Amino acid sequence: MSSVLILVDGVNGQVAKSTGELATFAKRIGEVTAVVFDPSLIAGLTAFAIDKVVVVNGFDATKFSPAPIAETLAQLASAKQAKAVLVTSSARGKEVAGRLAVLTQSGVITDAIDVDADLITTQSVFGGSTTVHATVTHGCAVITLRSNSIEVLAGSGAPAQEEFTPTISDGAKLATVTSVEPAVKGGRPELTEATIVVSGGRGTNGDFKPVEAFADSLGAAVGASRAATDAGWYPHTHQVGQTGKTVSPQLYVACGISGAIQHRAGMQTSKLIVAINKDPEAPIFELADYGVVGDLFNVLPQATAAVAAKK
Repeated sequence: MSSVLILVDGVNGQVAKSTGELATFAKRIGEVTAVVFDPSLIAGLTAFAIDKVVVVNGFDATKFSPAPIAETLAQLASAKQAKAVLVTSSARGKEVAGRLAVLTQSGVITDAIDVDADLITTQSVFGGSTTVHATVTHGCAVITLRSNSIEVLAGSGAPAQEEFTPTISDGAKLATVTSVEPAVKGGRPELTEATIVVSGGRGTNGDFKPVEAFADSLGAAVGASRAATDAGWYPHTHQVGQTGKTVSPQLYVACGISGAIQHRAGMQTSKLIVAINKDPEAPIFELADYGVVGDLFNVLPQATAAVAAKK
């Protein structure tokens, strides 16, 4: 059976949900081998469909840039004759993937939302207006996958473990991480991993309270359009769009957002889209599965109350 490597993500002993998604995609292709640089994450891997775990020894990956991580994956891909290496499509993941592709002289595909057993990927590009199917034709396929693109397949037990000590070049160690400060998080889920996202735009006029209240009633993350973040109404870390974050939740609620192509690029792949806007001609309605023509300040409080009544 073909071997597929996945790079494990997580912090403080908590494995990221995106790791489970990578494992689920990898299971379609062959035997799933999870590569772990942080031993505290090993226990959390039993929840996912992983066959083997490789624990990397020899250096602290948290102190180095993606360069040594890429070198380690390249050595493992060669040793295990891996058919593919799957990485989460984050800024760090894309850098690791690019470096790995160069080291292994392989093709690389980024921001995929699907990959099948034949390693044919699906990408949503040009603001979601075009769907692309692609495959790597040379070397070991290096693919980065967007979060929330697949339902996670549960694991059936503890995977087998082995250790690996890579040979890291001096050049790969030239850049080191001197400190890390995790972003301060509230009680809401992480935007890129949330199953429900409620976003506000220009129509909020800077008042996100109804958006936040509705999001909290659903246990959702809060997003914002570029117009809202540029106006200083909401932090740029919550911007959804081509120059912000890309989300693919089960439910996306756009509140007072016109639906410019820049915003659509960041949420086009959401499974179900609901739009609330006073303008019946707003472009967002062309994309929405359900639309409400009305003032969000009237609609959202009623929706929040209705959700609360069902609890």
